[in-house]
Amino acid sequence: MGHGRTALRASAAGAVSAALVAGSVVGLAPAAQAGTPSVRFVDITGDGGTVLKANVVTPAGADGSHGYPLIVLPTSWSLPQVEYLAQAQKLADSGYVVLTYNVRGFWQSGGQIEVAGPPDIADASKVIDWALANTPADPAHVGMAGVSYGAGISLLAAAHDKRIKAVAALSGWADLIASIYSGRTQHVQAAAVLDGAATLTGRESPELREIFDNLYSSNLSKEQEMIDWGRKRSAATYVDQLNDNGAAVMLANAWGDTVFPANQYADFYEKLKGPKRLELRPGDHATPELTGLFGLPNDVWADTERWFDHYLKGADNGIDREQPVQLKSRSAGGYEGYPDWKSIAATRRKIALAGSTTIHANVDSGADGGIVFLSSILDQVAQLPPMAAIPLLPRRWAAVWQSERYGTAQQVRGTAALHTTLTPTAESGTLVAYLYDVGPLGIGKLVTNAPYTWHGRTPGEPFDVDLDLFSTAYDVPAGHRLALVVDTVDPLYIEHNPSGAQLTFSSPSDDPSYVSVPVREQ
Repeated sequence: MGHGRTALRASAAGAVSAALVAGSVVGLAPAAQAGTPSVRFVDITGDGGTVLKANVVTPAGADGSHGYPLIVLPTSWSLPQVEYLAQAQKLADSGYVVLTYNVRGFWQSGGQIEVAGPPDIADASKVIDWALANTPADPAHVGMAGVSYGAGISLLAAAHDKRIKAVAALSGWADLIASIYSGRTQHVQAAAVLDGAATLTGRESPELREIFDNLYSSNLSKEQEMIDWGRKRSAATYVDQLNDNGAAVMLANAWGDTVFPANQYADFYEKLKGPKRLELRPGDHATPELTGLFGLPNDVWADTERWFDHYLKGADNGIDREQPVQLKSRSAGGYEGYPDWKSIAATRRKIALAGSTTIHANVDSGADGGIVFLSSILDQVAQLPPMAAIPLLPRRWAAVWQSERYGTAQQVRGTAALHTTLTPTAESGTLVAYLYDVGPLGIGKLVTNAPYTWHGRTPGEPFDVDLDLFSTAYDVPAGHRLALVVDTVDPLYIEHNPSGAQLTFSSPSDDPSYVSVPVREQ
């Protein structure tokens, strides 16, 4: 695994370098325009005396005679404090005081990377304290927003600080374990990108270094410790506090987010009881928001400003009257509105997984979820997801079931679910399930996938597997089929199949196997 990790770190280095160049360009954008709001670069004392590097953008002509709503923007993982300057200027033009700060452990800010731990949450409150004392910010109208790491910190801060009245969490997480360890499987490419970026631009805490090392090594003796560590850093753990505080929460993510899958945001959204909004679009981690960081027109940032205008300024802009769940299909078309998450999957169609099929482990069949970031970005810009020739997949290493050809287009919306009976030859193992859109020539385009790992099972003894695939919105053309493929190896994930292991899938008459596909009513 060492060579793979080195290669992934190298890929991460390239990705981060590109992001930093982008950040530098963004940082120059406000300076190139005339009559911009004032920008100050400041030091803020965070929790425990840690110095946080920050910048403050105030509306042009602000003289302290009256207050302005405050928006606090924690930076994304590994990005510098200039990340949001283009958006900060736009918001300041609209009458906000905007404070961006580099989270602890990265770049010039002090401390070590705590991964949204208690010191980070305390920092957010310290930053608000500083803004209220040193800018014309109105203490009754405070909001937080951010992309990725900044999104996670914003949600957690809103659960712990009642002054925060509105949040926009973009490409973030609400459940850290469901993000990087879903199906009890390590999302190794995503973890390696985060690890590599932290190594390049920050200072990992000893605790974080141990978490990464235990994740890579599949140290089961530390599994519960890792789960507890993740729960402490997940807004889902504090959802009752967030609901009690009453903040208006907007969540936005991408269908193909390979760091924080859409499922965990959708599950969290359902638990929120206050004003809320969920937006899901094509793309990968943080790509839907990217153009907005350059100051270009961007749907996510436009809705973020509308969200704050309504819930911090009281503007009657209609966002509270729109359908709160807004989806954009990966295939084509505009936005679809729904009253809640459950409504998007009102109809479900089952594909029977009949018969008994045995596959051998340890070999990639050719079906896989692609490459972290790159594959979903290609899907976003060119509608070209990972593909596989379904008739050519070797049945020794891949189990394949297909639906009939559909006479009409099938608009898949939501979370497909697999139910099957599995008999392994080893006590531990991993499977990966893929749902493909298969055209007349047998070429399958990936609709969704998800991994599943088990430990401590009795070899030769069957058990039920219930697995939710990652949520998506995808249109299957008329004349196409859906195919479920199951194999045991995918570069996105760590696999736990011993050498020579075999998996047998069966469909008992009293408990038939199937994949349930959510389809939009037309």
